Amino acid sequence: MYLYNSLTRKKEELIGKKVRMYVCGVTVYDRPHLGHALSTVTFDVLHRYLEFIGHKVIRVQNFTDVDDKIIDKARELKISPIEVAEKYIKTFFQDMDELGVRRADVHPRATEDMSEIINLIEILVHKNAAYETNGSVYFDINYDKGYGRLSRRKLNEMLENTRTQSEPGKRNPADFALWKAAKPEEIHWQSPWGLGRPGWHIECSAMVKKHLGDEIEIHGGGLDLIFPHHENEITQSQSANDSDLFSKFWVHNGLLKRSGDEKMSKSLGNSYDVRDALDKYSGNCIRLWILQSHYRQPSNLDEDSLENAESSLKRIERILTLKGVDGFDTKDYEERFITAMNDDLGTPSAIAIIFELTHDINKNFSQTKKVNEGINLLYKFGSVLGFDFDRSNTFDDKEINKMIESRNKFREEKNYQKADLIRDQLLEKGIEILDSKEGTNYRKI
Repeated sequence: MYLYNSLTRKKEELIGKKVRMYVCGVTVYDRPHLGHALSTVTFDVLHRYLEFIGHKVIRVQNFTDVDDKIIDKARELKISPIEVAEKYIKTFFQDMDELGVRRADVHPRATEDMSEIINLIEILVHKNAAYETNGSVYFDINYDKGYGRLSRRKLNEMLENTRTQSEPGKRNPADFALWKAAKPEEIHWQSPWGLGRPGWHIECSAMVKKHLGDEIEIHGGGLDLIFPHHENEITQSQSANDSDLFSKFWVHNGLLKRSGDEKMSKSLGNSYDVRDALDKYSGNCIRLWILQSHYRQPSNLDEDSLENAESSLKRIERILTLKGVDGFDTKDYEERFITAMNDDLGTPSAIAIIFELTHDINKNFSQTKKVNEGINLLYKFGSVLGFDFDRSNTFDDKEINKMIESRNKFREEKNYQKADLIRDQLLEKGIEILDSKEGTNYRKI
């Protein structure tokens, strides 16, 4: 398989059966938005596909659970920062479960790996790669002559993205915090430099080292993390380990944009929560919408895109309900699917092959009923891409009655949009709702 490496800025072959993959996760101070879903689904599919072609994958995806935004949210909600993090970690898992995202092998948290973080900072201080001032510790970027290797930014460009006014005592304005001295009444931990908490960048380096080792095969995250986060990870990890290699591949997904060229983010106030989308669309629909664009390209969010994905998904799901006979010629579908995915996780081409397969199955069914092998292959492709076709394609009586109860509740609340959505979901599965004066019943059609 060939992946685009942000470090070398070219596609390179991933060699070796063992793949240690670290993915930068979310800062848990609010509900996840669709930008978070885009990144999480991307690396979920990469994990699934690598296993499909024979790699042994260990994936670690962290939570940043101590941060200025979490502290601010704690003050707003009048609960502790730890309670804020727990609340939104739970929300994250609930939403990603509905998108069909498999859990990573490890989901570490900064607050649980504090000893490893402090130990890594001590190593850097001992090497004179970092220095203490006023109870805080900063990395000295002059220690690493290769600093800037990932973003390829010059020092003056770096300074434009560096806060200088609020961090007195730094030798160089571009030096970045490894440990922050605690402010009054702020969450803190004991350290050799006094009470404080870790900087953002050092958390990930410590978690990689603890859970995967000094060197890994793939480090992933959003394009907006290249600088300063991933740039700083590389320099502090390689400096601590006396190594020229931290991660062989740096894989970055493009950003989700809501309007114009503005990226989606909580801080900009233009985010679209995953839960809002799940109230209107299925998890399979959102996943299909994400995968129809290449992961490295920017994606624009609009209702038409999601509506079109829902319609396309319904065509696939209808095909999966067909009952035919053997004899379908799968030709070169799987070979072309693998070729597409091997080329830098080419999900748009892979989805196009699925649509082609769906069309040919439908054609064969109307002519000969010979479709079974094609349907099996469709399920296989769906599994590789993380679609939950099995669950979405079957309703038992208990689940049908539960959905009808939800529909009736929405009707009582005059929320007819959600009520009609449930009716349409059942109809697509061959379940017709029958309303009468005596109540609501259903029949299979």
